[in-house]
Amino acid sequence: MTTPGRLRLAVSVLVTVGAVLLGTAAAAEPPARHPAAHGACDPIDPTACLLPFPNDYFTVPDPVSPTGKRVRFTANAMPATVQGTPIDPTEWNRQDGFSPGSPILVHVPGLDAAATGVAPVTDIGRSLAPDAPIVLLDTATGKRTPYWAELDAHAAGQPDRQLLIIRPAVALAEGTRYVVALRGLRDRNGKLIPAPTAFRAYVTGAGHGPRDRRAPQIKRILAELTRVGVKRHSLHLAWDFTVASRQGLTGRMLAIRDGAFATLGAAAPSFTVTQVTDYSEQQDARIARQVTGTVAVPSYLTGSGGPGSRLHYGPAGGDGTPPTTYARPTPSGTTLRADFVCNIPRSASAAEPAHLSLYGHGLLGRPTEINAGNVKTMSAEYDFTFCATSWIGMAAADVPYVAGAFTDLSAFPAVADRLQQSFLNFLFLGRTMIHPGGFAADPAFQDAAGRPLIDVAGGLHYDGNSQGGINGGALTAIAQDWTRSVLGVPAMNYSTLLQRSVDFAPFQSIMDGSYPDKVDQQLIFALLQMLWDRAEANGYAQHMTGNPLPRTPAHQVLMHVAFGDQQVSPAAAEVQARTIGARLHTPALADGWSLDVRPYWGIKPIRSYPYTGSAMVVWNSGAAYAPPPTNLAPAGPEYGEDSHEFPRAQPGAQRQKATFLLTGRIIDVCAGRPCP
Repeated sequence: MTTPGRLRLAVSVLVTVGAVLLGTAAAAEPPARHPAAHGACDPIDPTACLLPFPNDYFTVPDPVSPTGKRVRFTANAMPATVQGTPIDPTEWNRQDGFSPGSPILVHVPGLDAAATGVAPVTDIGRSLAPDAPIVLLDTATGKRTPYWAELDAHAAGQPDRQLLIIRPAVALAEGTRYVVALRGLRDRNGKLIPAPTAFRAYVTGAGHGPRDRRAPQIKRILAELTRVGVKRHSLHLAWDFTVASRQGLTGRMLAIRDGAFATLGAAAPSFTVTQVTDYSEQQDARIARQVTGTVAVPSYLTGSGGPGSRLHYGPAGGDGTPPTTYARPTPSGTTLRADFVCNIPRSASAAEPAHLSLYGHGLLGRPTEINAGNVKTMSAEYDFTFCATSWIGMAAADVPYVAGAFTDLSAFPAVADRLQQSFLNFLFLGRTMIHPGGFAADPAFQDAAGRPLIDVAGGLHYDGNSQGGINGGALTAIAQDWTRSVLGVPAMNYSTLLQRSVDFAPFQSIMDGSYPDKVDQQLIFALLQMLWDRAEANGYAQHMTGNPLPRTPAHQVLMHVAFGDQQVSPAAAEVQARTIGARLHTPALADGWSLDVRPYWGIKPIRSYPYTGSAMVVWNSGAAYAPPPTNLAPAGPEYGEDSHEFPRAQPGAQRQKATFLLTGRIIDVCAGRPCP
């Protein structure tokens, strides 16, 4: 998710900051598990209070929410630090359902995934077999949803804390209730594992009085499973959950966008140029000028808007969003000064002004990533001026705060809140780039005769890599000023990505100190995803291309995926491709490279070129190898060299990107063979 040099720096800072913040916490004993007092815990999985997860047991009726439900976690049900401090559930309790990409978590004592025939990530198609031991049922359509499942590899050797993780292979439909059913589960000796006592009592109807609120829920679930041929007495466990609505996932950001641009009206955003650097050809053969400065953006954050600030919530807005989820500008009308860096290529002139594109930087990075060699080459070869701003919330300045948040995750909501403000910062920077009264009217973006060096009439585009590919998917879904985006080494769903990334190692070390229990850790990833959905592609993917969000155009997306990527899991990129309807360049890989039974299952191929639509192209450096088929990062020499930065540096990839951004056509730059 970042460049090697910056990764080493980030690791050093994180470990140092984490050690300071943790103090002696790592030596403390984990707190006792909270009892299932007052019905706060679901009795059907006693391993941890919030299991199984996600789960409508942890919701309450809400007549004003789009789903008719509201999440209700109690503090004593939440994972707690080694000091015994539970995560504050306030922000989660604003939700009207669970994440469309939530890991589905449950503990099955003694489960052997291979003996049971659970569908692994290498054979997703098996999840839809008639006799599959796990059924993920869409109750609105009566159809089953594909997934893969894995035992938590980080809990190997701790069977009482090792969860089964079921990961949807495509985003779950918004506002829809799903049923999870487990059946025919076996241990390593092939023996059937009996159903939990509490669940078995619900199935038989024994031992539960009329006031037991779980009983009618289970009764409905059993009836729905019976209708699709899943026999109740074959069940090991079954439960249901509701996915958050479109409004619950995207309503905050749409309200922020629409409110800010309504205030802006037809004007260009206010901006300040702080430095103009002209390069001689000897200094830089590709870039003629760099311009830095700030753009004024309405602040929707508390205080100064710096790390740790939160969205400012006010009364309900005109779009009907509940007051608990509607963000408003700060009462004082404060503006943020969003930083920007723009590089004008040497190829730009008044006769041939540069095309305009935003650029999204990588993990915990800076907008100066546009100074990378591959970005400069793309600028020079195809006459692009790239401008970038910081993904505040997950930018370089946020490293200490993010590290601290993993010592006490009650602080995490600020990360998601600041990321939403960063989306607005990008949108305002983009408007400044293409508005005739914006950059084009400033001498910093003109030649000596006062003629613009940038082409405002040609429109705006987006190109991002790594974190810029992940967050860029969400940004694309809300963009009104452009319709085509390139997402380099992208994916969606941080709850899937984190433990599959070598970049997460320092965070994992910090979390091991504060939240050492492996069950708690998996619950934390699922909980974090509920908030991350507001600010990364997982919460927006169903509207990224077709089915656009209100007041938003449809978009095309080109995904460039690196085979064997050690920082952003290709498995999570494939989930995104299935969700957005991207087509696949085939053959994607030469024979023998993939470990999958059917590589790129569920992603339809591109039939002919040029192709107009959204696509995924896999680039194979030849130096990287398939990652582990579980939730482990591909760390170690057996996985070869990291291919994360390979696609963006390939001349063919850059030509394909430029053609797509400027024409909407995807061309075959690999001559009918795997790329490169």
